[in-house]
Amino acid sequence: MLYLLIEFIDELVFGVNAAAWPLIRDDLALNYIQIGLAFSLPGLIGSLIEPFLFILGDVWKRRTLLLGGGILFALSLALTALSQNFLLLISSFSLFFPASGMFVNLSQANLMDADPARHEQNMARWTFAGSLGVVVGPLLLSGLAYFSFGWRPAFGTLAALTTLILLLAWKRIPDTGRDASDLSLKLLFAGLGEALTALKNKTILRWLALLEFSDLLLDVFYGFLPLYFVDVSGFTPAQAAASVAVWTGVGLIGDFLLIPLLERVKGLDYLRWSVLLELILFPLFLLAPLPWQKLVLAGAIGFFNAGWYAILKGNLFSSMPKQSGTALALNSISSFVGKIIPFGIGLAAQLFGLQSAMWLLLAGPIALLIGLPRPLRTPTSPDVGS
Repeated sequence: MLYLLIEFIDELVFGVNAAAWPLIRDDLALNYIQIGLAFSLPGLIGSLIEPFLFILGDVWKRRTLLLGGGILFALSLALTALSQNFLLLISSFSLFFPASGMFVNLSQANLMDADPARHEQNMARWTFAGSLGVVVGPLLLSGLAYFSFGWRPAFGTLAALTTLILLLAWKRIPDTGRDASDLSLKLLFAGLGEALTALKNKTILRWLALLEFSDLLLDVFYGFLPLYFVDVSGFTPAQAAASVAVWTGVGLIGDFLLIPLLERVKGLDYLRWSVLLELILFPLFLLAPLPWQKLVLAGAIGFFNAGWYAILKGNLFSSMPKQSGTALALNSISSFVGKIIPFGIGLAAQLFGLQSAMWLLLAGPIALLIGLPRPLRTPTSPDVGS
């Protein structure tokens, strides 16, 4: 339960941050290129640092890394609340990403190690906890805005909540790493060797690639959605925050229903059908002429992409038994390329408009349609006497 609470606060931050972008943009006078850079650069920095931290999580003191990340997590949120210009804002984001990796992702690794036979099911619960945080985030921001508080008090509140959760984690989280009392380069190089060996596995490479492409209609879409509602559909920032809450609320229902569904249906079977639906829904969303139509279709997109992350990440962990930290490290390395995409979309939006730039996200479901493994067919026996 504690690990799910850590995921909840992480996605609560994500929900507040995404919904607050119209307010942050106006307050700090940012353009699309700066916004795209703020989406991309901190993630790139995290992708460079996190692999070493995650590998250490397999070979050294995971608890020490996890709790240290929690301290930096809370500190980064406090710095965001105090940011008065773009440089301070992007600096706080750059601290947040590796901190989140240590605090949240290593918590995920502990959850996966607790029951290796139920990776997809536990990832579904993890995703639901995160989706709940994403839904509550815009509502928290809207509630504070109603009482004339802005985005800064929202991040200050998040820093305080993180501190409370960190105190709880300090008492309850055991050290599940290997028994290594001293940190040494030998341990790190041994872990890096295991990671390089894993990269030769085509199955692991498949899951890493599909995770990055799936994110186009998950976090990337969500990150630009409030700006899309404001700049394309003509919503106010407050209306955009409420609309995103509707989108995430529908996605929350999908994530909740996925938990019992995965007890009855194979995750990949469900994933194939949902990808086909998204290939229809996303173009309809972009082409819809009326704002309310876009809102309804955005909700449908959020409902049917439920489970993408959980199923793909669960299969990555299953393909790397007893190497949860290394799996996270490889995922972080592969996300280095994925983190460049938001900057590219921001640049395209600056040059051609946000409406045109959003079409690039369609590459996500197309890649999944092509890259997902095909179901195995049971050979049929030939007719007797034929």
